[in-house]
Formats: sequence, structure tokens, C-alpha cells
Amino acid sequence: MGKANPYVHIPKESFPRWIWYAAECVVLIVIAFLSAVQITNTFEGLTTEQHNYMITGIFASFFVVWYVLIRSIILKKKILR
Repeated sequence: MGKANPYVHIPKESFPRWIWYAAECVVLIVIAFLSAVQITNTFEGLTTEQHNYMITGIFASFFVVWYVLIRSIILKKKILR
């Protein structure tokens, strides 16, 4: 066996950890938005402004539930290290 090239960077992990966090966030955004739209469409008689506020509130509640309750309390994983 020969010597390793000192100019070649060999990462410790095979896949960067930040990509998993980014993928998790993108999946959460898609699920939260689609769910918020579907839930809000069940209510009738809402003005456009009320509809938008409800979508925003439901969307935000998905993030609070996932990152504060499920991820940090139940799974015991830190949000950022």
C-alpha cells in the first residue's frame, strides 16, 4: 500500500449531516402546506384574508409540533448542535 495523498480531503462521514436536516425541513414544509390547504378547504364561508390566516396558523402549528414537541421532547434529538 502506498501513502495517502495529503491534498485529498476524505470526510469523516459518507454523507453530510446538514443534508439530512435540509431534507427533513423540506419534507415538513411540503406536508405542512398540503395539510394546511386541505384542512382550510373544509371550512366554508371564509374570506380570502381569513383563509390565508388559517393556512399560516396551521402551517406554523406543524413546525411547532414537530420541532418542539416531537423532535425535542419525544425523540430527545436537539434541533441544532
